[in-house]
Amino acid sequence: MSYARPPGLQIVDAMTPAVLVLAGPVTRDEVTGLCDDVRALLEATGAGVVVCDVAGLGPPGLTAVDLLARLELAARRADGRIRLREPAPALSALLDLVGLSFEMEGQPEQREPALGVEEAVEPGDPAV
Repeated sequence: MSYARPPGLQIVDAMTPAVLVLAGPVTRDEVTGLCDDVRALLEATGAGVVVCDVAGLGPPGLTAVDLLARLELAARRADGRIRLREPAPALSALLDLVGLSFEMEGQPEQREPALGVEEAVEPGDPAV
């Protein structure tokens, strides 16, 4: 039994991020085209996020770091961002080492803790 895809575009709502699969190793000549792909996906979906599947990127190195930094810059210039899917532990460690932080799929967003006012109470102060 086989299943034929219906004609036309798949139904995607504005909350579904587009996915860009990065199969490596990626050469420097391909980076510009991938940046264009990120911008086009952001414009097409309007979701503001492109998920970059980096599972097949290959062994992590500075070329991969450069690629991800450029993709994030292209996304930011298009009022969006990228989110990494399935990064290898070595790639995550390398990104931390060079000081780049990316949102990872499946992890909650990192936000600053809410600012609170701490008030010291001295013994003998009247109740308010």
